[in-house]
Amino acid sequence: MREGWKEVKIGDYCRVLSSKRVFANDYVEKGIPFYRSKEIIHKATGVFSGDEVFISEKRFREFKEKFGAPIKGDILMSSVGNRSGVAYFVKEEYDFYFKDGNLIWMKDFSKGLCSKYLEFYLRSQLGEKSIESMMIGAAQKALTIDGVKKIKLNLPPIETQRKIASILSGYDDLIENNLKRIKILEEMAQQTYEDWFVRMRFPGYETAVMNEETGLPEGWENGTIETVTKYLSGFAFKSAHFKDNGNGVIRIKNIGNNTINLSDVAYVDNEYASKQKRYLLKSGDLLIAMTGATIGKVGIMPHSNESFYLNQRVGKFVTENTAFLNCFFNSTYGINQVINIAGGAAQPNISAQQILDIELVVPSKQILDQFSDTFNKGISIIINLQSQNQRLREARDLLLPRLMMGIVEV
Repeated sequence: MREGWKEVKIGDYCRVLSSKRVFANDYVEKGIPFYRSKEIIHKATGVFSGDEVFISEKRFREFKEKFGAPIKGDILMSSVGNRSGVAYFVKEEYDFYFKDGNLIWMKDFSKGLCSKYLEFYLRSQLGEKSIESMMIGAAQKALTIDGVKKIKLNLPPIETQRKIASILSGYDDLIENNLKRIKILEEMAQQTYEDWFVRMRFPGYETAVMNEETGLPEGWENGTIETVTKYLSGFAFKSAHFKDNGNGVIRIKNIGNNTINLSDVAYVDNEYASKQKRYLLKSGDLLIAMTGATIGKVGIMPHSNESFYLNQRVGKFVTENTAFLNCFFNSTYGINQVINIAGGAAQPNISAQQILDIELVVPSKQILDQFSDTFNKGISIIINLQSQNQRLREARDLLLPRLMMGIVEV
């Protein structure tokens, strides 16, 4: 360890606690964000894994006044399940509360510990090993408050901590800016879709001639998803063939937030994958979940130098109208169509033909091509931004352990 550095325990430099109550029946449609592990993991990693929930402002004020609430500079850490130990740094002042039992709260840091440095340490290989050493349980791993207090970290002088945090934050800031650009592009496409195909204010709508029989503009028709795309269901890769590396297999769990999470996939070897070339994916492919809690969710395949294949219960749209279909399945109407077909079963399912049979208004080829040409380019930009973020993460993660071990001079 470098001169001036020391090994300390987290609990000696901040308070470690949780919230005081589980909100069982307090969810409301809109209000104060209420974070569980899935929301914290989403915010910390950018990987979407669920729909955000809310509590009323009145309820939030009651508990904030009585127990306090996280503020800028605090850290929340997931503490239950296979994603235990993911740390989220609260970087701005805003109101939210969180669920006790699956999140641990670090606050009131002493002057000798920079909380941003601690967050980066917890994300480093050294931090991950320290967290792992404090896990309890076998089938369901968990972190306790007492365990987090005992986590050890290498602590340089406070100025060095701040410099390390500043260097690494530069990468995170660039990543966040790219994510904001991605969100803007996605919102532009969705707003234009709603304007053109829901409110029917498409280019030239003022002078469009209406067809008396269909009630639609000339050249438009009442069709189905099959009118605008072909469809491919995934292959039933056997779990017995899954490996720790090789060719990735995209499963339902990897779909969400308009993209595909490539960080948590199963793998198959080259021999097994080579027999299923039909299911090989490429960047820009639009996928949809066909069963489970994320049924109907769509995601666009990002760029990767690795090979990935389509698994069963995941479908791929074979189409030039990627942007149009992506916006359709993110629209209220598209989401409701999938939910209505899947029904209220404990394990909802939708078949390939049921997806293709979903009814929708199909615009004229000219309007459809105009929308696709414009926003398919937007998808290409999004894929490039995602690729930039991946390179930034790789560079940051290469530098992170070297800074934390004092190998690189600050």
